[in-house]
Amino acid sequence: MAWILSEWMRFCYATIRWEHENQQVAEEVWAEGGGVLCAFWHARLALAPASWPMKRAQPIKGLVSLSPDGEFFTKAVARLGIPAVRGSSSNKDKAKQAKGGTQALRDGLKQLKVGGLAVTPDGPRGPARHMAEGLPLMAKLSGAPVLFIGVSCKPAIRLNSWDRAVLPLPFGKGAVVWDKAWYPEGAEMAEVAADWTERLTAVEARADALTGLERI
Repeated sequence: MAWILSEWMRFCYATIRWEHENQQVAEEVWAEGGGVLCAFWHARLALAPASWPMKRAQPIKGLVSLSPDGEFFTKAVARLGIPAVRGSSSNKDKAKQAKGGTQALRDGLKQLKVGGLAVTPDGPRGPARHMAEGLPLMAKLSGAPVLFIGVSCKPAIRLNSWDRAVLPLPFGKGAVVWDKAWYPEGAEMAEVAADWTERLTAVEARADALTGLERI
């Protein structure tokens, strides 16, 4: 099933007509190389690899949860050239539950010394479009820039999942929209998370506007 999903995504990426907006901020990051955090909402996991040009951007890994769904998706995206760092983002309500978060933070910071790290800051269980503090924390500790990535396509399949995940269909219209930020010196983590939530939602909404995909 993971093989089927990866081949389906590869086929869709190749046949979708992509439009790009504010790509220059990503081009600057790719040209400079080094560490970068790539953030997109969990609902766009199946679209996100299309935003990363493997031949000219720095190598990237994805931060993927230790859940069974995460294991399945890890196998699928690995076939697209994106290996995984395994573990969940921090969750204050489950602080006593060992889920690999500490090790994932260490491995993520190690990856940010050499390349990109893709993060879904509302994963793995939501609430949808609500940013946990894991992304701001990694940005603060690493000093790496953050690329907010909004990606969309139409037509698409909407899953009946907690995030209403979007699966691409071939021969449609796609859009990728970028924004960029660094962790502000001296800022409170909660304030940064709130600001970045708005900015990430904005680029996703703009991508949906370009494709005509209904916002849910």
